Amino acid sequence: MWTTLLLILVSLALGFAAWLLFLWAVKSDQYDDVERPKHRMLDDEEEKR
Repeated sequence: MWTTLLLILVSLALGFAAWLLFLWAVKSDQYDDVERPKHRMLDDEEEKR
């Protein structure tokens, strides 16, 4: 019985740690714009000097 309780507590702790890591990534703009850089080289606009 104590093994089951230990496994539940460990899984909750890992889930909470993953949630905190996700929140940190969102707040530090890790998911800012992942599509734009690969399309930027295909733009036909002249560079402004």
